[in-house]
Amino acid sequence: MDPEVSLLLQCPPGGLPQEQVRVELSPAYDRRPLPGGDNTITAIWESRLQTQPWLFNAPKFRLHSATLAPTDSPGPQLLLRLGLTSYRDFLGTNWASSASWLRQQGATDWDDKQAYLADPLGVGATLVTADNFLVFLRRSWQVAEAPGLVDVPGGHPEPQALCPGDSPQHRDLPGELVVRELFSSVLQEICDEVNLPLLTLSHPLLLGIARNETSAGRASAEFYVQCSLTSEAVRNYYLGGGPEAHESTGIIFVEAQRMQRFQETEMWAELCPSAKGAILLYSRVPGSAI
Repeated sequence: MDPEVSLLLQCPPGGLPQEQVRVELSPAYDRRPLPGGDNTITAIWESRLQTQPWLFNAPKFRLHSATLAPTDSPGPQLLLRLGLTSYRDFLGTNWASSASWLRQQGATDWDDKQAYLADPLGVGATLVTADNFLVFLRRSWQVAEAPGLVDVPGGHPEPQALCPGDSPQHRDLPGELVVRELFSSVLQEICDEVNLPLLTLSHPLLLGIARNETSAGRASAEFYVQCSLTSEAVRNYYLGGGPEAHESTGIIFVEAQRMQRFQETEMWAELCPSAKGAILLYSRVPGSAI
């Protein structure tokens, strides 16, 4: 396994549709306050704003844990336990120089090495064209994370999409709406980043959850999405620009049949960890890598 990524959860063959996923959102699943208090998070945030005044804080969903039910059990097969966190807390924990120590301390204090980390949940898409190519994007040098590397389309589900305002509360975010936002957000990211019409995209199937070990184990839900357009048509839409066109500088297509041995290619070293997680899950979940 590549040391930059680990797999937290692999879904059953074919992946899971939206109706097979349930979310339990609770303050019990929020990040634990740091030993000695959260003043260091505030200090890191204020320091970053001095050099990057365009940064803005926003609420995010935090992954606490995930449990797969036995395949023969009734009801949803996957339970996601989520809390709330923020971009500010992410910079002050997962991205802080103390992140490794925080993981060690979390394991000691709470038997959970992620206990003190923000761990905002991301989403990513293994997007496959009608002529069986996977879609990758070359990240801009202007983005904060993984500049210049190759990624899959993705981003974050947004609590503010369900409850406008700077400080949404757990009680205002019903689990079924959070599941809907989780699945719809990955489609929205594809539309915004690749500039594709929503009607050209299939319903997402959840392949699993990967952890980015270069940002202290932050988790990303990775999906399979089929596009009804050929790679050439996708390229033309991409070149037309979209709401988030500034986040990438180019589009790359790789034949789906190459994925099983993609780790052996030179391009693998150019992938950011979230993309590596997406490809590993795509290759391992039967019925998705076709």
